[in-house]
Amino acid sequence: MSLFTRLTEKSWESRPAVPDTDRPPAAKVMLILYFGVAAVLFGLVTSAYLMRMGMPGMAHGPLGGWRALPELPLLWVNTGILLLGSVAWEGARTIARKRLFRWVFAAGLLGLLFLAGQLLLWRQLTDDGRFLRGDPAAAFFYLITALHGLHVLGGLYFWARAIAALGTGGGALRVQLTATYWHFLLLVWLVMLGLFLAT
Repeated sequence: MSLFTRLTEKSWESRPAVPDTDRPPAAKVMLILYFGVAAVLFGLVTSAYLMRMGMPGMAHGPLGGWRALPELPLLWVNTGILLLGSVAWEGARTIARKRLFRWVFAAGLLGLLFLAGQLLLWRQLTDDGRFLRGDPAAAFFYLITALHGLHVLGGLYFWARAIAALGTGGGALRVQLTATYWHFLLLVWLVMLGLFLAT
């Protein structure tokens, strides 16, 4: 059914139902809306980060107290794990049905490993004396990585639902959407990583 037909239809007139095959599944629409909201959220946090840091043109002047974070090699390891998770999701999205479960399972395990790596990273920072209080750079790092970690937890929730759906013989759409979600998480993480490295 064309857009013009939908806009000019008279809902009070009865007519035979015509299946509308042009509409995407509601889950895809919701995922796109979610991407918009998450992008705005991370954009606002990035702006606040740059303003607090005293980036020229972003604030009225340096606010003081900003100490750059030390180099964190584990940050690169965690990035590699998240990248491998995205590769595994892509494999699950495109692989033959008989190996699908293995790819989905591996992708979820990599997500759990990424979260464990982030917790180790936080431990390294606290061992180095970098806490939330009195250290704006560390506080923003904790905030940004915690927000991203919550989104990874959301991805793991959908991973579990995809695993359950695969167990009942379905789940193709769940795998597709979760793979797309995971690619989005990787993209957001790479932008945040660039922010950390640039500042």
